[in-house]
Amino acid sequence: MGADVFILGGAQTDFARNWTREGHDLKALMGEAFLAGLDDSRLDSSQVETIHIGNFAGELFCGQGLLGGFMGHIHPELEGLPTMRHEAACASGSMAILAAMADIESGRYGVAAVLGVEMMRNVPGQRAAEHLGAAAWAGREALGATYVWPAMFSDIAEEYDSRFGLERAHLAEISRINFANAKRNPRAQSRGWTFTDASFSEDDEANPVIEGCMRKSDCGQVTDGAAMIVLAGADAARAHAARTGQRLEDIPRIKGWGHTTAPLLLEAKLAASRGRNDGWMFPWMRKAMTDAYARAGVSGPDQIDAFETHDCFSITELAAIEHFGITPPGRAGEAVEDGRIALGGRSPVNPSGGLIGLGHPVGATGVRMALDAARQVQGRAGDCQVEGARNVATYNVGGSATANVSLVIGA
Repeated sequence: MGADVFILGGAQTDFARNWTREGHDLKALMGEAFLAGLDDSRLDSSQVETIHIGNFAGELFCGQGLLGGFMGHIHPELEGLPTMRHEAACASGSMAILAAMADIESGRYGVAAVLGVEMMRNVPGQRAAEHLGAAAWAGREALGATYVWPAMFSDIAEEYDSRFGLERAHLAEISRINFANAKRNPRAQSRGWTFTDASFSEDDEANPVIEGCMRKSDCGQVTDGAAMIVLAGADAARAHAARTGQRLEDIPRIKGWGHTTAPLLLEAKLAASRGRNDGWMFPWMRKAMTDAYARAGVSGPDQIDAFETHDCFSITELAAIEHFGITPPGRAGEAVEDGRIALGGRSPVNPSGGLIGLGHPVGATGVRMALDAARQVQGRAGDCQVEGARNVATYNVGGSATANVSLVIGA
């Protein structure tokens, strides 16, 4: 790692809200998260020096690009600031974080705001699926599928099954844990939902098939939402700590990061990993995580107290459990069965509820993960708190494990 990058605070919107039904637009969604994040960070808008925005498909869902131009409308003191927008499908928010970190590490700016946002519930489900399909290779993948991503991740589940064997009960339990964690989260999209055992079964009425072997309970949510964090270099964080009566060592910081990009085509990724003898189905995912560990100076998952990972589908979390090193390849089911990944377990995964339970506003997800990780290590995670958490790892993916970003956040 280069210069220290601290997280001064942040905020997320209520992921259960449908902003279109409430009569609000994308600018209102961005503004609520941004101003709440400044308030949580105990900063004035005049103290922000640059803004990085993560967003995947504003043009497709809302017909809106050039999102940085909204900032001066959100607060007049933001007029004139340098802004950048970053896109890497579901990893767009993490790309905004990495870019803001680079600005701080270079010394160009001392305080950077990172805002992730996506409005997705303003169109019918089929159209939303088509828009999200832009993160696959258009015209080459999931041809004929009604819902592109459930079909693609069904293919991943089938590949996993052919290599290692896959038990449907493990996927169901991952979803059950995430929904249970989300019940504890006051910002979760599904916190008020009701489930029965049949909701996680192979009952086609209670838990219908969406595509292939992916059922309703396996799928992350279509969500409107935004999340914001404020990053600062050491000098700015030290001054902020003195001004607000904090100790610098109690302010969360990004200890390590990893970032890789695999070939876009899913079959190319799977074919490449079939020829390896190390067992990693997605070696680029593994490298992003191990690079983050190395830069953070941690030996592996035993030094991580909690994990916030990308569970756009239950199979994605199953793969992440292995690639984090919580289990060897092909044995993630053991961590599901023995309770290791549950809240209160040795390696809790998605205490927030994850994308399945909390929600998945695509461009906001990476920022939301970093915010939840920062709150965990500060002891500010409320009913989702992992006792004694000092290091939290995140993993955010774009496409079919094409864009991979992992962070280690600690205090």
